Amino acid sequence: MYKSFLKLVIDFLVSFVALVLLCPLLLVLTLFLTLANQGKPFFFQLRPGKNGKIFKIVKFKTMNDKKDALGNLLPDAERLTKIGAFVRKTSLDEIPQLINVIKGDMSLIGPRPLLVQYLHLYSDFQRRRHEVKPGITGWAQVNGRNAISWDKKFELDVWYVDHISLLLDFKIIMFTIKKVIYREGISQEGQKTMEAFTGTKK
Repeated sequence: MYKSFLKLVIDFLVSFVALVLLCPLLLVLTLFLTLANQGKPFFFQLRPGKNGKIFKIVKFKTMNDKKDALGNLLPDAERLTKIGAFVRKTSLDEIPQLINVIKGDMSLIGPRPLLVQYLHLYSDFQRRRHEVKPGITGWAQVNGRNAISWDKKFELDVWYVDHISLLLDFKIIMFTIKKVIYREGISQEGQKTMEAFTGTKK
């Protein structure tokens, strides 16, 4: 009942109310990020959703598009703007994904939607993370986020798929609030973002 119906209703209602209440903050962040990113406050990217269905995720853009002399994008750490760093540390860059939740592409709670190019690298076990809708936050995010290994992250994602419940989702929301307040697990040691997934090492 919860997984097939109630979770969908909660996702829509909570996301709609949150967008209305956060509208003033969204407008302010959009203005500052527009100035910092040469008129591009939002970041759009194709991501796989439930059953691998591709959708376009929307987030606040935290990095500019500066390139080197050869036309290649500079490393993430060099492109991360000051306002972008603040937005990322406070997880405010995730707010626009409420639009994805309302559209039905995502859920509030679920495995994070990763890059499309990772799809062919998954083992059968890892691929099970796509049995449910991806989420803005999830079990892996409150148990290490970007500070844990890929194998551990997938293990936590699949555990969530097998244990979805109202109580678990509420628990994840509470832990997420704590993680955001204390800014825990935002990046791996020595990196601004999570290192790329290259497949499970044998």
